[in-house]
Amino acid sequence: QVELVESGGGAVQAGGSLRLSCTAVGDILRANCMAWFRQTPGKEREGVAAIYLGGNNPYYGDTVKGRFFISQDKAKNTIYLQMNTLKPEDTAMYYCAADSNVGGLWRALLRSEYNYWGQGTQVTVSS
Repeated sequence: QVELVESGGGAVQAGGSLRLSCTAVGDILRANCMAWFRQTPGKEREGVAAIYLGGNNPYYGDTVKGRFFISQDKAKNTIYLQMNTLKPEDTAMYYCAADSNVGGLWRALLRSEYNYWGQGTQVTVSS
C-alpha cells in the first residue's frame, strides 16, 4: 500500500505561483501513475494533472494547460505541481492520488482510476 503526503499549499495573489509536493511512502513500485486533483465545496473532484511514472508522460486538464506543470523526482518518491499565473478560480483543496492500474492516456485524469489519496493541501488565490 501507498501513503501520500502533500505540502506546499497556501494563500497567494492572482498572477502568482505555488509549487505543491506529494511524497509517496510504502510500496511505490506498485504505482504506475500519480496525479493531482482539486475540489471545491459542492463540486466534483476534477483531474488537474497526471504523470505516468515509467515513461514520465504528463497529462493536463484543459483549464490549467500552459499554466500548470507536473514532474517527478524518482529518487525522492515525489511528484510536484508547479502552478503559475494563478487565478481565483484555481482556489480549491488539492489532492495527490496514485494507483498501480491506471489506464492509458486520458484515463489518468479520471477520479475512478485511483485508490490511494492524500489528505489534501489548500490553495487560496485572491484577486
